[in-house]
Amino acid sequence: MENYEDLLGVLLEKLAPALQNQEVNQESKEIPVGISNRHAHLSQADVDKLFGVGYQLTKLKDLSQPGQYACKEMVIIAGPKGVIEKVRILGPVRNQSQVEILQSDSFKLGIKAPLRLSGDLAGSAGATLIGPNGSVELKEGLVVAKRHIHMLPEQARRFGVTDGEEVTINFSGPRGGSLNQVVIRAVENSGLECHIDTEEANALGVTPSTKVVIQKN
Repeated sequence: MENYEDLLGVLLEKLAPALQNQEVNQESKEIPVGISNRHAHLSQADVDKLFGVGYQLTKLKDLSQPGQYACKEMVIIAGPKGVIEKVRILGPVRNQSQVEILQSDSFKLGIKAPLRLSGDLAGSAGATLIGPNGSVELKEGLVVAKRHIHMLPEQARRFGVTDGEEVTINFSGPRGGSLNQVVIRAVENSGLECHIDTEEANALGVTPSTKVVIQKN
């Protein structure tokens, strides 16, 4: 019996690294979920018009993507049919203002916003932004955010995907299932996270603790 226990101990010691690596590899397939509500990214020129010349946005809290943060300041979005108040601004400032809304917001505002990735603004919808010090007429920049996954280029290689590729993701839970046409955004200075909006999350029972995996055919 003693020889058996000694042999078992040696065997387990030999297998421990392999078992640990298997566990890490299994966990590494999971991607955390970030749930986005409507929000605005502003240029400094538009910050000046909305809040006053030289105004600096106030950081409220850091976000999952490196260098990005939620600001204390909020704006109003106005359209032909209505307004949406208390829309959070995200920093830092950008070269061009961009507002990401939910699909249902299009009906409330009376503006048909296209489904786009962040930064793809050419030919997108316009809207009026109202701040405490003035207003801004955006000729373009209003979009419904397309679901996507942020990751580093080396993470993309590990997952076997490429920047710009569209994939299907699977998720668990009481209303678990799959979502397709999820765009990979593999660039430097990224935090690994799948982004969907609050409407998608509510419909599918997804919470901030939900993890997704990329389905490989």
